[in-house]
Amino acid sequence: EVQLVESGGGLVQAGGSLRLSCAASGFTVDDYVIAWFRQAPGKEREGVSCISGSFNTKNYADSVKGRFTISRDNAKNTVYLQMNALKPEDTAVYYCAADDFSGSWATYEYRFWGQGTQVTVSS
Repeated sequence: EVQLVESGGGLVQAGGSLRLSCAASGFTVDDYVIAWFRQAPGKEREGVSCISGSFNTKNYADSVKGRFTISRDNAKNTVYLQMNALKPEDTAVYYCAADDFSGSWATYEYRFWGQGTQVTVSS
């Protein structure tokens, strides 16, 4: 059974940092595309970043480029999202998603999702 469990969210002041973790089971993270999405109240879900299995390609939304870094630890079967220089507009529930596909990472309908972790950035 495929499972994704996010952790690492919390409350942080603007300018601070958090590291989110997405622990996977039931598959190997370097075989899949793993993406981070976020959804703020009243807003549509937004693709934040992804890392592909085959070529370790990384993609970022323009809104987080230069501030967020996605990485993968194959030994721990976990994908991380390091978030630096956080802004109040980064406040959202962050989800990780996984699937085996090729195409547009931000619009693909992933089969597997975690439950989400809340990130709140105070001004």
